[in-house]
Amino acid sequence: MSSRKKTKIVATLGPASNKEDVMEQMILSGVDVFRINFSHAEHREVEKRIKIIRDLGEKLGCNTSILADLQGPKLRIGEVEEGTVVTPGDEILFLNGEPFVGNNEKVFMNYHNFSKDVKPGERILLDDGKLIFEVISTDKREKVETKVIQGGKLKSKKGVNLPNTKISLPALTQKDVIDAEFAIKQKVDWIALSFVRYSEDILDLKKLIEKHSDHKIPIIAKIEKPEGIDNIDKIISYCDGLMVARGDLGVEIPPAEVPLVQKELVKRAKKARIPVIIATQMMESMIDSLTATRAEVNDVANSVMDGADAVMLSGETSVGEYPVQVIQSMTSIISSVENSDLISVPQKPPNIRTVRFITKSICYHAVHIANDVKAKAICTLTNSGYTAFQISAWRPNSHILVFTPNKRILTQLNLIWGVKAFFYDSFESTDKTVEQINEIAEKTGYVDKGDLLVNLTAMPIIKKGMVNTLRVSNI
Repeated sequence: MSSRKKTKIVATLGPASNKEDVMEQMILSGVDVFRINFSHAEHREVEKRIKIIRDLGEKLGCNTSILADLQGPKLRIGEVEEGTVVTPGDEILFLNGEPFVGNNEKVFMNYHNFSKDVKPGERILLDDGKLIFEVISTDKREKVETKVIQGGKLKSKKGVNLPNTKISLPALTQKDVIDAEFAIKQKVDWIALSFVRYSEDILDLKKLIEKHSDHKIPIIAKIEKPEGIDNIDKIISYCDGLMVARGDLGVEIPPAEVPLVQKELVKRAKKARIPVIIATQMMESMIDSLTATRAEVNDVANSVMDGADAVMLSGETSVGEYPVQVIQSMTSIISSVENSDLISVPQKPPNIRTVRFITKSICYHAVHIANDVKAKAICTLTNSGYTAFQISAWRPNSHILVFTPNKRILTQLNLIWGVKAFFYDSFESTDKTVEQINEIAEKTGYVDKGDLLVNLTAMPIIKKGMVNTLRVSNI
C-alpha cells in the first residue's frame, strides 16, 4: 500500500506563509487545506491568496481546498495603556459607547449589549483566561463594575470570554455577513462558523449561501461554547462538518474537560458520517522551534487515532518561523500512526430508510468487501460528493478514489479523510467508464497490475443518478 497519508492537514495562512513559494512548499510537504482566518484578513489580500492557491493547484496537479473561517461574535477590549497591570481585589469598570484608551481603572468593551447580558456573580475571562474578573454590578446601559480575581498584565485588544453568560449576539455578526458574501463570491470550498451555539446559527448561514451561490458550500460548525456542546445533536443535523476549536473551548469550559469533549465530538461526527477537524495548539512550540514537544507529538497522534478527518495548524503556519517544517513534522506523525489497528470508528450499518438508503448501504458494504478481499482502492463516481463522505466515514484500509464531472467539488473533497478526487466527464457506458477509471487509478500509482479494486457506479451511467451498483475489478 502507498505511504500517502489519509488524514488531512489544514494550515492557516498569515504573514509567515503568504508567499507563493512558501505555499508551494507547504502543499508539497502535506497541506491539503488552506484556512483563511477572517479575524485578521483584508479582502484584497485574501483575493490574491486565493488566486495563488488555485494557480498552484493547476501547476502541481492537486486539489488544495480553501476554508474561509468567519470570526463570529468574538468579544474584545479596546486599547490599553502600555504596562498596565491589575492585581486581585482591584475594581475595574468595563464600559461600552465611544472607544477610549483603558488603564487599571477602566477599559473599553466592543460589545454594546455587554452591560445588558452580564449578571452580578458571573465571570469575565480575558486573554485566554489569563485574567479573571467577577461582575459586581451592571447599570444595564453601558457600565459594568467588576473585581479582579486573577491579575496580571492587561494588554490591548485581548479576547473576552463569558463562560457563565448567555450572550444575545448572533453567531453570524454583521462583519461575518460581509465576509461570508465575499468568500462566497470567491468560490471558497468550505465556510467555518465560529461560536456555534444553536442549529439556527447554521441555518442563518445556509440561507445566506443559498441567496448568493448557485452551488452548495458546506458549513463547518466550530464548537467552542458550552451551549454548542449541549445542542450538539441538533447542530450536527444541519452542519456538514465539525471543528473542535480547543482554544476558546478550553476557556469557556474547564480545560480538564476538553479531552473528553474532544473524543465525544469526534465520535458524534463519525456516527453522523460528517468530517471533523481538531484545532488549536497542536504544535505550538514549533512557532519558534524546529522541534515539537513529545506532548505535542502525542496530541497530534491521539487526534488521528480518535478518528479525526483533519488536524489544523494556526499560529504555527500563520506567524511561525517554520511553516514548511511544521507541515513536514505533522505529516511524519500522521503517517506513522494512521494505519494502526488501535484506531476504531463506528461501523454500524445504515438502518434509517431515507431516499439515500440504497447508496448508503452500498457504500457501507463496499468498505467491508474492500477490507475482506484486501482491495487496494475503492473507486466511486459522484456528482455531489455524497458517496465520498459516506465511504470515508467508514474508514476503509484501501484508497478512496473519487471521480466527478463537477469541478467545484474536486477541491471541496480534499478535506475529507482518505479521499483523492479526479476530474472525469466521459460517460459512454458502465463498462467503458469502469475500465477508464481503473486505468487512471493504475496510471496515478494507487493500484498495480494484479490488484483488486472496488467500483461503485450508478446504472444507467448516462443518467448520473445515485450509486446503485457495486463491482469488484481485477487490474
